[in-house]
Amino acid sequence: MKHARMRAPSFKESSVQALQTDPRIGASLTRLHFHDCFVDGCDGSILLDNTDTIESEKEAVPNNNSARGFDVVDDIKAALENACPGIVSCADILAIAAEESVWLAGGPSWKVPLGRRDSLIANRSGANSSIPAASESLDVLKSKFAAVGLDTSSDLVALSGAHTFGRAKCSSFNLRLYNFSGSDNPDPTLNTTYLAALQQLCPQGGNGSVVANLDPTTSNAFDRNYYFQSSNQ
Repeated sequence: MKHARMRAPSFKESSVQALQTDPRIGASLTRLHFHDCFVDGCDGSILLDNTDTIESEKEAVPNNNSARGFDVVDDIKAALENACPGIVSCADILAIAAEESVWLAGGPSWKVPLGRRDSLIANRSGANSSIPAASESLDVLKSKFAAVGLDTSSDLVALSGAHTFGRAKCSSFNLRLYNFSGSDNPDPTLNTTYLAALQQLCPQGGNGSVVANLDPTTSNAFDRNYYFQSSNQ
């Protein structure tokens, strides 16, 4: 049974505690790792703050007021530094935290190769240009996946499945509800029942910070429902 395998207490305890207070955090940590890896590889650069010489990726358009979970990473790092100082990189912490988040949500587990080195620089312009956006076309998404060495079919489909848990702000998709492609009308491909539910949750001109479940049926579980829901919406 996968739940019987041994896990580092620093990760397990911090992850469980975070999930108990914030059911969104598992998806947020997974997204944090994804956004880190799409900019110059999985190097922890997304964690760097602004300095006199660093323009933080935290303030890039895909991350600003959106990326979250930094406090959980800080807690894990502090616990690991107390147990074994100077050994585990922040980049490895992000990779393991993503795996742990998926596993704790009922998804698969996998062996995480370790040994990443932390970047000493950030790349805000790279974050702005490289990270895939929900509003982009399939051709653009394929191009961005190919640019980082990922398969434009299997990798794109598999990683998109991570949207089976987590939330999205109304502001990130409300154009599809009211002004799709500048038409002043909803996206005609949306299921009409689902459209009405989203419009009720995210009224035109309403609070864009309200969040909607990415998977309306099992929002906190990592399962295959994203694919079934996507085919019906």
